Amino acid sequence: MRGDLGALSARYHRAFNDRDFDVWREVFDEDVELLIDGMPFRGVDAAVAYGVGSVNQFPGLYIASERTVAESDDTIITEIGLVAGDPASGHSRQTGTACEICRVRDGRIVSCRSYYMPEPGDRADAVRVPARAEAGVVAEEQAALRRVATLVARATSQDEVFAAVTQETGWLLSADTTSLMRFEPDDTVTLVAAWSARHADLPIGSSRPVDEQLRTMRETGRPWRWGPANLPLTGPFAEEARALGIRTIVGVPIVADGRIWGVVFASSTADQPFADGAEARLAGFTELVATALANAHARVELRSFAEEQAALRRVATLVARAAPAEEVFAAVAAEVGRLLAVDFTVLGRYDPDGAATILGTWTSSGVAVPIPDDRRVELGGQNVTTQVFETGRPARLDSYTHTSGAAADVGRGWGLRSLVGAPISVEGRLWGVIIVAYTRAEPLPADTEARLASFTELIATAIANTQARVELRGFAEEQAALRRVATLVARAAPPEKVFAAVTAEVGRLLSADVTTLNRYHPDGTQSVLGAWSSTGASPVAVGTRVHVGGRNVITRVYQTDRLARVDDYADSTDPVGEAARAAGIRASVGAPISVEGRLWGVIIVASAHEEPLPPDTEARLTGFTELVGTAISNAEAQAALTASRARIVAAADTTRRRIERDLHDGAQQRLVSLALQLRSTGRASPRPEADELATQMDLAADGLTGVLEELREIASGIHPAALAEGGLRPALKALARRSAVPVRLHLGVDRQLPEPIELAAYYVVSEALTNTAKHASATVIDVEVAADAGTLRVCVRDDGRGGADLTHGSGLVGLTDRVEALGGRLSLDSPPDGGTTVQIALPLTATSRPGSRG
Repeated sequence: MRGDLGALSARYHRAFNDRDFDVWREVFDEDVELLIDGMPFRGVDAAVAYGVGSVNQFPGLYIASERTVAESDDTIITEIGLVAGDPASGHSRQTGTACEICRVRDGRIVSCRSYYMPEPGDRADAVRVPARAEAGVVAEEQAALRRVATLVARATSQDEVFAAVTQETGWLLSADTTSLMRFEPDDTVTLVAAWSARHADLPIGSSRPVDEQLRTMRETGRPWRWGPANLPLTGPFAEEARALGIRTIVGVPIVADGRIWGVVFASSTADQPFADGAEARLAGFTELVATALANAHARVELRSFAEEQAALRRVATLVARAAPAEEVFAAVAAEVGRLLAVDFTVLGRYDPDGAATILGTWTSSGVAVPIPDDRRVELGGQNVTTQVFETGRPARLDSYTHTSGAAADVGRGWGLRSLVGAPISVEGRLWGVIIVAYTRAEPLPADTEARLASFTELIATAIANTQARVELRGFAEEQAALRRVATLVARAAPPEKVFAAVTAEVGRLLSADVTTLNRYHPDGTQSVLGAWSSTGASPVAVGTRVHVGGRNVITRVYQTDRLARVDDYADSTDPVGEAARAAGIRASVGAPISVEGRLWGVIIVASAHEEPLPPDTEARLTGFTELVGTAISNAEAQAALTASRARIVAAADTTRRRIERDLHDGAQQRLVSLALQLRSTGRASPRPEADELATQMDLAADGLTGVLEELREIASGIHPAALAEGGLRPALKALARRSAVPVRLHLGVDRQLPEPIELAAYYVVSEALTNTAKHASATVIDVEVAADAGTLRVCVRDDGRGGADLTHGSGLVGLTDRVEALGGRLSLDSPPDGGTTVQIALPLTATSRPGSRG
């Protein structure tokens, strides 16, 4: 913006030198006000006419140089050097300088005041020079303006600028007293600077009520003059004026940022009025005052912005370091307190139950203040906390005389005397309140609401970031909990273990005292499938089954299929409520668990503390029950899959056994009978040719015997007879004897095991021996079998060429299915040139099918 002001001023001057006054119509506002050496012009047409007339009357007048003396957002003060003769020709003579004060709005000059000071050698025929007396006045005025402008350009403090303005205007207007006053929001006026030729002691800093004349000046923005006569008996500083013998006064409003900021007065004890141009000469200084105010305001805003940004960075650093939320809130309260220079700050959050929770406090003395044990204050009554909650707007109390309510009682105990509160909105909703207060007997500054409101945006950002981090951490914890439960499900852990894990994860996640997972049954009962307690001793036993009914969370969820809460079990008379009361449970929240669109059960978190569970418990629990429902659905699907695979394996074993029995009882017996008949028939014939026939029948009988042996081998592969007759140990010995590769057996099992377990172990060893003989080129095979801690472990290891793969071939894939159907695991390790190792682990708790050993 400042660069634009300089460019606009330069364009205006360049157009004068180019005699292109059409540019002035683009540069000047349509209603521009010009004051050239005390001569007023109004409107762009008048300005252009003045420019044209000037160059016609003085064709040799040019601008040779320009220097910016001071500049604000809307005002630029420029010193220009005037010459006679076009400077581009190289033949020009300096004739004087002029000081211009231009104000700009919306990219155009709206006012311009120009004051000319001639050079000592200036001649009347070169350029028009004011009369010597007039020139002296103009020169004096320009020098005064330059001195004040220099102070403004050097960013001197407001107090120094104000003092310089009153002194310079006093000398310039030959006044006895000058004063500069500021209008306040409470309809008072403050004397901010004053000068007296007699060095009178003036009440600088005092504030008085605005009288009718000052109010008119503030409302109309017009100058005012009075006298010579006796002063009126009323007015903000009438008593001081009478004491000084003031007889005449002239005043001009000061406009800053588009509003009447204050007024500058010049007064005299003489009986004649001030000269006619006094208002205009004062107005030149008011523009400098406005520029100084704008610069000072910009510096204050910049400093405040820098301080606010530094405060935000400190808070943001805590958030980025994942500091606890309470530490972030305490830091916010401290930063606001120091930034606004108050005695006390409190940060509170509004809760859904009509209360506010104190999250952070700060005191300028560093002394901690007493806070309610639960940090909660009920809303209601006449106090800032309640007013902000009800209106969603800033609120102020300058006195505690008429306050009421719990929040007022807490503040009174802290010694608060005046307060201002501002709402904090996070993501478009009222989240809480930030309150600043004095403990001294005076109201907070008038701009406290505005400054506090501007900082609440930074607070909201910090809170939103903190909440986002807390939510992210909560999400991460929930995901970690889900992964742990999902891992159990993926490993086909027993349902009771999954349910125990779910209750433990939820309890720890929500910081509950007790958590249970209950399932609803079609007969109107519910049973406890999982339970967890923060103390390690759950008050509810897993397996407990009671009817649904009464005033409790279990019944409410069952009846509504919705979230339910009970904040007090004191009046419960049903078995569940009485059991909760006996266990010390005060409150509980339940969330329905749905599996595949149907109500499956409920997960409950309970608290033994007097206060209810946090308001966000339902939301957090709901988010987790969806994960629980998924885990349960997966567990049920896994259980159903495992049962289905077990049924398939059992059906296959039954079929194998039936085929083996049919072969043994049918085909094998008939083959034996046929072989015996052939041998008997061959030997029974007495004829000579019978010997040859007997020989042929013996050969046929031998062939039948061979077929019988092959059939026995096939039957043994379908269902090993040795396993059925003697168990796993003799069956594995038989396999080792028939193996084409030497086998070293290490059998640590000397008892019969459930038939499904023995069958799985047998087939794994059989398949491994067959694969080694066919593909491994091994010299020896080690088979180790051991049973410990309820698990049968089998390991088959060879010293062959390795490179085996579970995904190639159907033998090991089928065996993997058989092992996993029994709740076991099969693993293969077969590095190239490193041999092959097959290991299985089978739980000995696997159920035997009906009719089998076990």
